[in-house]
Amino acid sequence: MEQEAEIDRLPIDLLAHILMMITSFTDLAQTSGVCRKWKQGVKEALARRKTLSFAGCKMDDDSTARLVRHAYSLKELDISRSRWGCQITDNGLYQISLAKCVSNLTSISLWGITGITDKGVVQLITRANSLQHFNVGGTFITDESLSAIADSCPRLKSIVLWSCRRVTESGLFVLASKCRKLESINVWGTRVPLDCFIGLLTIRPALQIKPQGLPLNVILPAV
Repeated sequence: MEQEAEIDRLPIDLLAHILMMITSFTDLAQTSGVCRKWKQGVKEALARRKTLSFAGCKMDDDSTARLVRHAYSLKELDISRSRWGCQITDNGLYQISLAKCVSNLTSISLWGITGITDKGVVQLITRANSLQHFNVGGTFITDESLSAIADSCPRLKSIVLWSCRRVTESGLFVLASKCRKLESINVWGTRVPLDCFIGLLTIRPALQIKPQGLPLNVILPAV
């Protein structure tokens, strides 16, 4: 009679704890195909994850959304573009927006994802009501996305708009006015005039405008 392998004697909770240490999604997929118990272990491992990063992975809409849907405890999601080329589109953001974890996300990075537009960003952001940190730099979003962020993310503390050349001063003013907990904003590479940044400081005197070194050392008028 064939003796049971030692790892097969592990309780499912302990197996899931071990599988959480696997960072490669390819390895997780292969592990899931070993047997039913390991497949369940992989599902529980994903369900316990607080962070997911697809940076450096060649992901598409369906595979990314499928993993996010299983990550019920997720707090931080990073699907930044990498040299391998991320294929996430508005459809992928829509699928992700339907995941149960989205309302609990505190950090999202969509850095450099050029295949997304306001449509996908708005669909995702309107459900991410706990969001505190948002990196959407290097994308083609406009003021439409900034308006959705301002209306849906009251806890927002920092936002990266690096090289978002389609946002205007109007969108930034709405963001600064409605996001009362906003502490930091990165506007490197945008096309908004210097006067806009001075106006933002009038609304939020403690706001950190990056990159540091912008000539904003002005005396604000007394109110």
